[in-house]
This record gives sequence, C-alpha cells and structure tokens, in this order.
Amino acid sequence: MGRVVARRPVAGVAAVVLVAEAIGIVLAQIFLGMVVDDQQMSLAGLEPRAMTVGAVAGGVLFGGYLLLCAAVLLRMALRDRPPRPFFRILLISAAVVHGVLGAFTVGLVGWSAFVLLMTVLGLIVWSLVAYGEENGGPAEPEATASPSSGNPPAAPAG
Repeated sequence: MGRVVARRPVAGVAAVVLVAEAIGIVLAQIFLGMVVDDQQMSLAGLEPRAMTVGAVAGGVLFGGYLLLCAAVLLRMALRDRPPRPFFRILLISAAVVHGVLGAFTVGLVGWSAFVLLMTVLGLIVWSLVAYGEENGGPAEPEATASPSSGNPPAAPAG
C-alpha cells in the first residue's frame, strides 16, 4: 500500500481550524456571560454572577480542550508521527464531540453550522486514519521474496 501524502497538511489544517474554533468558543462564552450579567438573568434562583463565571469558565475549559487537541494535531503534522494512545483517545473524543454538536446544530443554528462542524470532524478523522499505521513513520515497502530461497514474502505483523 502506498504512503499517504496529504496527512501532514491535513493535520496542520485541522490544528489551525481547532485553534480558530477555540478562540470563537471562548469569545462567544465571554459574550454570553456579559449578556447574562448585564440583564441580571438567573436560573432557578442562581446568582447572575455565578452564571456569568460559569459561562466564562466553561468556555475557557472547552477552549483549552480544543487547543490541546490542536497541539496534538500540530505535533503530528510537524513530526509526521501518530499520537500516543492517550492523545489518540483525546482526538477521538474531539471527533465525537463535533459529531454530537453537529447533530444538535442542524436544528438550532442551521445547515451552515452543521457543514462547518462536519468539516472539522472530517479533518480530525482523516488525520486519525492517515496516522493509523502502527509504526508511525512513512509506509515501508513490502517485503520481497528472495529468488534463491523460494519462500513467499513474510506477512506484515499487525
């Protein structure tokens, strides 16, 4: 099987997109916190200030999660190596989050937001699949049989 050529640019683009998404999420949560604070909104008697702090803290945590995912993707792109198992699981969770958010966004925001989230999902999954090789490096040429031995080539381990 041939080597995947586009995996480094795809991982790099996915990292840039996740950084932009993280910035957007944090700014949106800060804006929502300001709206709640200015309107003195409360939910079930909860203090408006607590809701403001909760919105901003949630945005910062989610933005940090997306930035960590972007850092993993950037490292993949720069070193051309797959992520370690923990970071692979982190990227899988980001893909699942984007899939679930995409499903909710269709009804709440519209198809354009759905397409954006599915594009990010596709970039993450493409990066994970492209770096799915066990050895992590460029694909090795298949073993060839030695004409003198008469033995068939060894099957790759995996």
